[in-house]
Amino acid sequence: MRSSARKPTSSPPQADPAPVQTTKRSASKQPKSLPLAPGVFAERLGVEMRHPELLRQALTHKSAEQEVGLPPNERLEFLGDAVLGLAVAAHLYRRHPELAEGDLTKLKAVAVSETVLAKVADDLDLGKYLILSRGEEQSGGRLRVSILADGLEAVFAAVYLDRGMGIARRLILTLLDERLRAIERAEHELDYKTLLQEKIQELHRTPPTYRLVDQSGPDHDRTFVAEVRVSGRVLGRGTGKSKKQAEQAAARQVLADE
Repeated sequence: MRSSARKPTSSPPQADPAPVQTTKRSASKQPKSLPLAPGVFAERLGVEMRHPELLRQALTHKSAEQEVGLPPNERLEFLGDAVLGLAVAAHLYRRHPELAEGDLTKLKAVAVSETVLAKVADDLDLGKYLILSRGEEQSGGRLRVSILADGLEAVFAAVYLDRGMGIARRLILTLLDERLRAIERAEHELDYKTLLQEKIQELHRTPPTYRLVDQSGPDHDRTFVAEVRVSGRVLGRGTGKSKKQAEQAAARQVLADE
């Protein structure tokens, strides 16, 4: 006799549970404007999400938790940071067997910096898909660098949970491809200054400043020397064939000494 018992089915990866809503939200508590649907963003990524609720959570900023009754993306951001770091570290390790651990660390730090991630997020128009509170919306949250970078990390986590590390890694390397190539060709001078500024402002709440302290050589072959300072204290010095290159070299030297 055939058993009538049903085979167990595997459960999908779960988004964090939303808080229980005991009353309906008033119209005044609705977000100022509705973001584009997460499904549209999945199409933009080129990833078919089996569990779109994960992507919806990834796009939900903490400011909207009370207003729209959705769990925020902070836990996914935490996981996405690790997924991103592993994908980029493995890529650099395989592509550059000639580089020492310290050099690989510096390249990875630039590649996964807040500034680079925000630029990638901006390329994807991620800000248009974010779920924000009215206040965050009105204060320009859709364009805020930190929110864009955090949101992108959360998206990476959602793809990892939904489709696995292979697809998540391919997505990350595809989105970062142009900037990774520039970093590997040492054409990322701007990122050294920006990365240093991020680190300095976390510690001192004031940006570093640069000062040209010397220049020498004939007009067609000048060499410039620049210093980077914080609150009048010299942190590093660099040289280059232009003032910009000297400043970038100074920023790079400070990062290398950390």
